[in-house]
Amino acid sequence: YQEGEGGIAEALRLARHFAGDDKIVVILGDNIIQKSIKKFVDDFRKQPGGAKIIIKKVDDPHRFGVAQFKGDKIVSIEEKPKRPKSDYAVTGIYMYDNQVFDIIRTLKPSGRGELEITDVNNAYIKRGQLTYGVLEGWWTDSGTFDSLLRANTLVAKDFKLHNKCGADHDD
Repeated sequence: YQEGEGGIAEALRLARHFAGDDKIVVILGDNIIQKSIKKFVDDFRKQPGGAKIIIKKVDDPHRFGVAQFKGDKIVSIEEKPKRPKSDYAVTGIYMYDNQVFDIIRTLKPSGRGELEITDVNNAYIKRGQLTYGVLEGWWTDSGTFDSLLRANTLVAKDFKLHNKCGADHDD
C-alpha cells in the first residue's frame, strides 16, 4: 500500500518483496487497451535483462512521458513536455528486470515530490538496456474526465462490434 503520492517508481519499490529476483510487468490501473500485450511480454522474457516499454502514437503527447528517437532507437524520455519531440507516448505498461529496484534506490524526488518512472526508464536508456514495442489498436488512460469518457466510448464500440448474439446486455 502506497501512502500519499510518491510516484509510480515509489509504488513499484513496494513490490520488491513480491518480485524477488524475477522480471516484472507493471500495468497502471488507469490504462485501457484494445489489443493483447502478450507478444511484448514474450519478447521481454527472451531479453537477457533490462527493460521494455510500450509506446503509442497519440494526438496529445504533452499529457504523457514522450519518447525521443534517434533513428529507431529511443534516446530519452521527457515527462509531460510543453514541446514534445515526438508524438509517441509512453503508455503505463512497463517491463523490468530486478535491477529496477537498485535504480529506484538512486532516484531523487522530482519537482512534484515524486519518484518518477520516467527517471527509471531513462536510467535503462543510459545503460543501453531499454527496448520498446509499439502498441496496436487503441489505448487510452482514464486519468482525466475526457480520457475516461473516451475509454468508455471505445470499450462500448468494441463491445457492440464483438457482441456475437447481437442482443443488448445490462450486465
